[in-house]
Amino acid sequence: MLNGKVAVVTGGTRGIGYATVKKFLDEGAKVVLFGSKESSVAKALESLKNENNDYEVTGLYPDLSDIKSVEEAFDSIIKEYGKIDILVNNAGISARESLYDYTSEAFDNIIDLNIKAVFNCSKVVAPYMKENGGGVILNTSSMVSIYGQPSGVGYPTSKFAVNGMTKSLARELGKDNIRVNAVAPGVIRTDMVAALPEEMVKMVCAQIPLGRMGEPEDIANAFAFLASDSASFITGAILSVDGAGMC
Repeated sequence: MLNGKVAVVTGGTRGIGYATVKKFLDEGAKVVLFGSKESSVAKALESLKNENNDYEVTGLYPDLSDIKSVEEAFDSIIKEYGKIDILVNNAGISARESLYDYTSEAFDNIIDLNIKAVFNCSKVVAPYMKENGGGVILNTSSMVSIYGQPSGVGYPTSKFAVNGMTKSLARELGKDNIRVNAVAPGVIRTDMVAALPEEMVKMVCAQIPLGRMGEPEDIANAFAFLASDSASFITGAILSVDGAGMC
């Protein structure tokens, strides 16, 4: 679906991001994955090359909350590939602290990575996409942006902001043939969930009508569809991929 496309995936070293990188590569894209540090990027690249040595994938580790660092990273990608067709803003952190224990520093950290990084990357990539005749920006939202959650208020707040940014940028950038959509995952079997006791996993799955939690590949498939020409008339959408579950 993505032959000839150049994609950037932030938070691409593990979980949903890693699955999305692999899916894009399998669909023919060239991918630059972003991670938080050099070691995690190197580990992800090694793992991908072990799966398929023909994958055209590289990695960078800019500070996504610093727009200068983001500009330098995207400039280097343009110099290497000449264009950027797809951006997946996936990097993010979650929180579970009670409001009574929540610090302003912890809230700031959520805002910096979950909102500011999405803004920074979108702002920097949009002119390149416009010059190239269009592109696709995809954001990772969450089911809690719709339903909220009983603690860790910064996380659903940040994802609600991502939804607003997605819809607003879709309206603003449509004239430049840049589509902007988001995927809102439900409970997904990431490293954190995999560490839960089996009884807790069963309890979680019992609340999901489809009877199972999602896999990272379920989200990657949604991103691949939205990035492809098959979704050429879809923009401003928040696609729930949650098995109709509620947290």
